[in-house]
Amino acid sequence: MTESTFYLGRLFDPKTAKLTATDINYDSADLTTHAVVTGMTGSGKTGLCIALLEEAALNGVPAIIIDPKGDLTNLLLHFPELLPKDFEPWIDPEVVRRANMTIEKASQEAAEAWRDGLKEWGMTQERVLDLKNSVNFAVYTPGSDSGIPVSVLSSLDAPSLDWEENREALRERISSTVTALLGLVGMNDLDPIRSREHILLSNIFEEHWSQGNGIDLTELILQTQNPPFDKLGAFPVDTFFPPKDRMELAMVLNNILASPAFEAWREGQSLDIQSLLFTGDGMPRHSIFYLAHLSDGERMFFTTLLLSAVETWMRTQKGSTALRALLYMDEIYGYLPPTANPPSKQPLLRMLKQARAFGLGILLATQNPVDLDYKALSNTGTWFIGKLQTERDKNRLLDGLESLAGGISRAQMDKLISSLGKRVFVMNNVHAKAPLLFQTRWVMNFLAGPMTRSQIRDLNELVGAGEVATPQPKPMPVSAPKAEFTPLTVDHVQPVAVPTAVPVKSKVQTPPRSMASTSSSSNGSATKPNLPAGIREYYLPQNYSLPEAFNAAGKTQAYGAAIQGVVYRPVLLASAQIRILDRKYGVDVEVTKTTLVESLDRRGIVRWDDFPYAGPSLDKLESMPAPSTKYGSIEPPLNDSKLMTALQKDFTDWVFRNSSVSARANTALKVFAGPDVSQADFMKACADTAREARDAEIAKKTTAIERKIKTLEDKLGREERELREDETDLQNRNIESGANLLELGASALGITRKKSITTQFTKHRLAQNAKAEVQESQEMISKLTQDLNDLVREREQVLREISDRWGRVVSDSTDVTINPKKTDVYVNIFGVAWKPYYVIQAGGETMELAAFGGE
Repeated sequence: MTESTFYLGRLFDPKTAKLTATDINYDSADLTTHAVVTGMTGSGKTGLCIALLEEAALNGVPAIIIDPKGDLTNLLLHFPELLPKDFEPWIDPEVVRRANMTIEKASQEAAEAWRDGLKEWGMTQERVLDLKNSVNFAVYTPGSDSGIPVSVLSSLDAPSLDWEENREALRERISSTVTALLGLVGMNDLDPIRSREHILLSNIFEEHWSQGNGIDLTELILQTQNPPFDKLGAFPVDTFFPPKDRMELAMVLNNILASPAFEAWREGQSLDIQSLLFTGDGMPRHSIFYLAHLSDGERMFFTTLLLSAVETWMRTQKGSTALRALLYMDEIYGYLPPTANPPSKQPLLRMLKQARAFGLGILLATQNPVDLDYKALSNTGTWFIGKLQTERDKNRLLDGLESLAGGISRAQMDKLISSLGKRVFVMNNVHAKAPLLFQTRWVMNFLAGPMTRSQIRDLNELVGAGEVATPQPKPMPVSAPKAEFTPLTVDHVQPVAVPTAVPVKSKVQTPPRSMASTSSSSNGSATKPNLPAGIREYYLPQNYSLPEAFNAAGKTQAYGAAIQGVVYRPVLLASAQIRILDRKYGVDVEVTKTTLVESLDRRGIVRWDDFPYAGPSLDKLESMPAPSTKYGSIEPPLNDSKLMTALQKDFTDWVFRNSSVSARANTALKVFAGPDVSQADFMKACADTAREARDAEIAKKTTAIERKIKTLEDKLGREERELREDETDLQNRNIESGANLLELGASALGITRKKSITTQFTKHRLAQNAKAEVQESQEMISKLTQDLNDLVREREQVLREISDRWGRVVSDSTDVTINPKKTDVYVNIFGVAWKPYYVIQAGGETMELAAFGGE
């Protein structure tokens, strides 16, 4: 690309009203002081603007092109070979029908017209080929997938500018963004100084952008309800902007997000101006933003965001005197009015003042010169003025031009404007000595007229602007109307729920959440959703390490798996302490019932038995969240006070019905034991009690027998002593009797002196008496022994009977159910518990694993 000037046409002689042979070449650097093109419909204004953009492309100048009507999509219709078949798909069939000719004939005539026109104006087919190859063309369709869709949510990301060094510029962009967003919901003409809506949203943006963090629309809605700061100015937030009013604003903003038609605004090319101006390998681009399908409010919203993004990009560039890039708006009407202050006006004003220093040229076009802020355009270096529709238009333009810096002779300009015909323009360039008239050249692109959305896809395919995915239609009833996305006002607020994430049912082992294809909103919000008054909240601790989290989920930890962050998901946590007291049965225990419910019916129905809790002690609950965490959003019933109150009552009833304990009772022994006493200990207590009772009964019932036994034992002892004495006496008597017989024998033989026979009989009688006494004693002992044995057997019989009976009593125990009183059920924990999940990047996949669970 060796060209440095723009070939716009040829000089037109106003005196002879004829075209001259002098080419008009416009220095591209002059566009850094910006240009305005004005002219009525049919004046050739669009042709001149397309010629300017063609020349910019041939000069390798990238451009952002805002196309409200669809005319500028013709920039993609360049056919170097000038073949009729190239023109044929773009011929308007209705025009052909009215002209009473065939498509083939119309295509042939169009090809011949362009061949002749290019030749007449000194342009070759090679120049058209150079145009085709000079830049990368693409058509973007915000709010639609007909062309390349655009994600407007990317405009809420923090710009890559240092906050401290660019505080003023970034605050200006915040103001424009907030103004555009509020304008989209029908809040127009808000004063950024007086509007509390504007002030609140601007402060939320500043809170994030000043820290280098972006904020998506979901996050903005949530923080509208729960701002990340306590004060606005000197007043608390709730005083400056009460919660009820903030909720109303959040609901209005949420209607944007909830609208099915807005889905197309959330996906697609981000508003990254660098990538819109240059391809990845540095080739310049002409990015055309087709807005014909949008409503006025949507156009203003998107245009403001785009202008703000361009302004921010501009401030990241180094200074330049050459034309670095071009911003073109095909119709400025309504975007830069003289009195009103629409959202688009401020970024335009700032760029008109400052863009020159960065090499950014601004080209504006309008067919309505009455509604222009000429004061704002006072620094514009070039004016291209075509034929105007009315004297009023001409006078208003002359008034405006007369007030511009440097001044323009009104009489001279009036004369020139009055002589204008089709495709003839006055060019007033501050870099030239005087205004001049010229006729615009033939454009290289085929002017097929405004394109419809259905043709945009074909246009992008024609220039190879990337594959635009064909949307898959969703089933809908035959009678269902097509969704339209129109600006929403406060009067149109409907009770649409704030967007939420879907909770996951948990047991102690929670399966991982895979998010490989989900949007960023599924990763949670940095803003904790508000809970209605009366609903308590808790934070479960992160008691799992990363390996433990994988193990609990039943997964093998992948190599290189790393924790990217922590997101809290809301669950229902309920715990109650129950005191069960029954003094009769010796029961005095405290029971704890806990459930952790991760999957809740929106109607507030829970089967508590299905959610047993097996985690760590709840005395480890945390009062504050972990730093730098995000939050999942809350769905009913967790954010519904009435449903939560009903759930707590239901939980209390369930606890009351399911908190009985079993006591063991031995009524005969009067031994009782609660659930804290083991079976073995209870039986031991029964045995000990029975032993004592048995011993007491034995002592009572064997006392008389024992006395009798003692008496018999005493008698037996005396009889045994008497027997021994009688036996000794009998032995002595027998010796004496024997000795006496010997003496009698000796006497009879005359050996000794004779003894008396009477003595002999006396001794014999005494011996017999002694023998009788021994026999008597033996009989008495035998009788006493028999009686004693009988008593002993009687005592043993009594002991067996008593022991057997008390042994049976020990085993005679029963289980008794002890129920609590309703007043002894105390629900100490009930509310929303934030359960932590690790957001883990592993092998190109993002997943969530529970960071809390059973010990």
